[in-house]
Amino acid sequence: MENRDLAQIFKEIADLLEILDGNPFRIRSFQRAAQLIDNASFNIAQAVSEDVQKVKAIQGIGGGTISKIEEILQGGDCDEHRKLLEKVPGSLLELLRVPNLGPKKIGLFWKELGITTVEDLERAARAGRLRGLPKMGEKSEAKILKAVQGMRSTEKRYRLDDGREVSQSLMGYLKENAPVLRIAAAGSSRRWKETVGDIDILVSCRQPPEVIDCFVHHPDVVDVLAQGDTKASVVLRRGLQADLRVLEDDYFGAALQYFTGSKEHNVVLRERAKRMGYKINEYGVIRLEDGKKVAGKEEDEMYRVLGLVPMPPEIRENRGEIEESEQGRVPDLVEVSDIRGDLHMHTTASDGRDSIEAMARAALEKGYRYIAITDHSKALAMTGGLDEEQLLEHCRNIEQVNAAIPEITILKGIEVDILADGQLDLRDDALEQLDVVVASVHSRFNLSRDKMTGRICRALEHPLVNILGHPTGRLLTQRDPYQLDIEEVIRTAVENRVCLEINAHPARLDLKDVHCLMAREMGALISINCDSHDTRMFRYLPYGVHTARRAWLSSDDVINTYPLERLRKVLAKQEYRN
Repeated sequence: MENRDLAQIFKEIADLLEILDGNPFRIRSFQRAAQLIDNASFNIAQAVSEDVQKVKAIQGIGGGTISKIEEILQGGDCDEHRKLLEKVPGSLLELLRVPNLGPKKIGLFWKELGITTVEDLERAARAGRLRGLPKMGEKSEAKILKAVQGMRSTEKRYRLDDGREVSQSLMGYLKENAPVLRIAAAGSSRRWKETVGDIDILVSCRQPPEVIDCFVHHPDVVDVLAQGDTKASVVLRRGLQADLRVLEDDYFGAALQYFTGSKEHNVVLRERAKRMGYKINEYGVIRLEDGKKVAGKEEDEMYRVLGLVPMPPEIRENRGEIEESEQGRVPDLVEVSDIRGDLHMHTTASDGRDSIEAMARAALEKGYRYIAITDHSKALAMTGGLDEEQLLEHCRNIEQVNAAIPEITILKGIEVDILADGQLDLRDDALEQLDVVVASVHSRFNLSRDKMTGRICRALEHPLVNILGHPTGRLLTQRDPYQLDIEEVIRTAVENRVCLEINAHPARLDLKDVHCLMAREMGALISINCDSHDTRMFRYLPYGVHTARRAWLSSDDVINTYPLERLRKVLAKQEYRN
């Protein structure tokens, strides 16, 4: 069982307890367990079975949690979860998919109005029945209706990390248990698109029935939709659909190119092939004149036979990549190995779960040359954000750790809140003591487009701001971006030598690829950061880097690929673009 699936059960227990007005301490305990399990850098289920001390070493996971994990591994669920589900309609958990609708509010709607489904909620909001409840009004109903609409527009889409984790799990299982020759994930997860609709796995082998049978009997399969001689489709525990195609090895490259897509990329490729006297499909490139297959075993040869330089999967979106390839040019894209540091992370000084020293040592182990510690400022009270005096004390603590670990440079920073009027949450005399100021919006997401744009642009004009954090505020599949004129924001950032962040957390990937492409074209610099709240979250870096690659960014576009001396010049606004 994957960590995400195990964590989901603990999260549901916490949500069900909150719906039922349960003990707040127990609710927080289950929320904390879910978070720790989800963020663990190793498979919790496997460790509980093979080396339980490794799990016990995680601060915050005790004997009770481990006992419940063991129960889940034995029977697929635990007794407490089952009993809670008996007390409430199961459809209430579906309501949690509505953005910004929490368990307490869901419990209120259920108890007071008998609302148990998304459809019930929508009808009640349209009829004006919600506004009679505490802290609910006409505007609240309008927001709920908008959230329901947004949820439906993203239904059947899953975060990229879900898709890639499932793909890796399936491929590992098939490699170990089936006679495969070659295996690869295709589709949008291979292109590192921010969300995926389903999973595509391609296999070449000599015994298709054995591979198909192994696939449909994967432990996470809950429903087999189709099972044939060379194809199978299943639904997995997380709700994702996974499709397997079994191929002859001579067709593997053609199928990999075809099923990686995108559709728009492939349409242009087919038109090009036709003009050149070929047909291209999942079986290869076939010459129309005599029906002979001239390419197909390897993916790269599919492009070369059409006079194109092979191009990375991330840029196959029909955004000019074929025209560039035709000229023998493929962009020199940024690589994970280019990243020298991370400029946005949190510690126990605010809402992080690891100390300054732990974050620094983990970064050093990852090969980073520098990091910036950027805990929250005071406006975000729920995170234990720092006021001016606390920030100065925090800076002294950073300096002490810096002296103790000379192999890595720790920059002093803050993630300062952009207030509703565009001012910053801390005084200039405190911000002047820092190396890095990340400015972010964490509240009042519902401002009009003009007001939100003005708010952010005013902050960007502050001479001490270096980076705009998660610029559009979205949470994938959970919360829409706030309304703003992104082009005006980018223009203001460039004029004031402020960098824009690609927040690499898979829930954000903000800036998204098309906005990042716009930023590159307008001359903006980018910082790719994990927004880590503990050392395990450093693993999210590839999601940010591949988002940058989808926007055709090179290492020169990304400031945390720079040597420290050059980075300091950018942060001091002495340099922006060469």
